[in-house]
Amino acid sequence: MQTNYVLIDYENVQPKNLEILAHHNFRVYLFVGANQTKLSFELAKAMQELGDKARYIKISGNGPNALDFHIAYYIGEFIKDDPNAYFHIISKDTGFDPLIRHLKARGFKVQREKQLAEIPVLKVSGAATDSEMLEAIVKNLVSRGHSRPRKVATLKNSINNLSTEDLSDSQLDSLVEQLEKRGKIVVSEGKVSYKLKAS
Repeated sequence: MQTNYVLIDYENVQPKNLEILAHHNFRVYLFVGANQTKLSFELAKAMQELGDKARYIKISGNGPNALDFHIAYYIGEFIKDDPNAYFHIISKDTGFDPLIRHLKARGFKVQREKQLAEIPVLKVSGAATDSEMLEAIVKNLVSRGHSRPRKVATLKNSINNLSTEDLSDSQLDSLVEQLEKRGKIVVSEGKVSYKLKAS
């Protein structure tokens, strides 16, 4: 199963719903600024419940973008050890975007979300309607760049992996059919090509 790394810019975003990560294959790194001396009880409890899948990283020193540089360094370390993983930077800071574009161009799966609930696997699991689920699936496929599934069977497996519960064959068939009807994919002899706009 693909590992999802979540790197939280705690100076920029203070998530109050960390527990939503508990039922997925996430590794969580909470980056705390040198001058941040307080964390909420709810956050500390949620981090503790994630066990060895969660870690605090308190940066040393101050300065413009000091925490951002730490996140960039750790992504490099993680990519070296786990190049096929999916990386989520949780931050409202658009300064990460040039780095993300560079990494995507090199074939790595990196995305910035403003909050935890925007992570595609969580959006699919929390989707109330087919339309919301399709939107989350498309966002995930766009972010994967050249590493998108090339066969229908692999695409169905990828969609299933985005959900907390196993989807039935008929649900997966329906989702693939709807992607095709919406003009997002073209299926021919079991193979898939994409008509997606890059993010």
